Amino acid sequence: MARTYFLLLWTWTRAAAAYPVSFAMMTVLGFAIAAIDVAVILIIFANTTTLAGFSREEVLFLYGTANLAFTICDTFVSNLDRVSTHIKAGTLDTFLIRPVGAWIQLAADRFMATRIGRILQAALVLGYAVSALGIGWRRAWMIPVMVLTGIVIFASLWTIAGALQFLLTDAPEVVNTLTYGGNQLTQYPFSVYSRDLVKGVTYVLPLAFVNWQPGLYVLDRADPFGTPGFLRFLGPAAALVLALSAALIWRQGLRHYRSTGS
Repeated sequence: MARTYFLLLWTWTRAAAAYPVSFAMMTVLGFAIAAIDVAVILIIFANTTTLAGFSREEVLFLYGTANLAFTICDTFVSNLDRVSTHIKAGTLDTFLIRPVGAWIQLAADRFMATRIGRILQAALVLGYAVSALGIGWRRAWMIPVMVLTGIVIFASLWTIAGALQFLLTDAPEVVNTLTYGGNQLTQYPFSVYSRDLVKGVTYVLPLAFVNWQPGLYVLDRADPFGTPGFLRFLGPAAALVLALSAALIWRQGLRHYRSTGS
């Protein structure tokens, strides 16, 4: 499965690289567009010294960890949100009759290697924040765990969003609130949000485990909402539960697909 997936990615990459100037410009453009979010954070801190008790570097750290996980998923699995397009065009059937899983094919469909610029931008922001904060290895071990956990959570959300389009075939924007909306939410300290919202994204939809809960451990900060300390380490478990739920929802979506009849 993995070999097939990467072969599909290579096919799309080779097609895009046939136009090297366009490929390079799109990569740079992706980097620049992603930098707008950082510019917003810098503008905020040009007018204040803290945001909900967090310094500029701490906010950039939370942004970098969440955005690195998100941009990796946006690059490699985000095309799952095109399920409704294939359903309406009648092309989803071609994915189902091939000897490769539909999830693999849809995730790799129209792969855009130029999005690598966005991944690089997030990695640079994270690297700067870690260096500026002087985070030691005693707590830095959590950072790769955070990124991997975030990748699984966002990939699961994209899977759920894709599966929901078997039902909501005319509303892909609605299900995109799970993915792009979730990314926007995790770019800032959760202490800027209401307590009820934070409870929802901690105990129902585990976005708090992308960077907020483990980030508090790395930054050696207490949770302003008073959650138990052991939650800082439950990210992998939360991601696993969400991934299993997403796999089940995806399977149910495929089972209830009835083709276009054409």
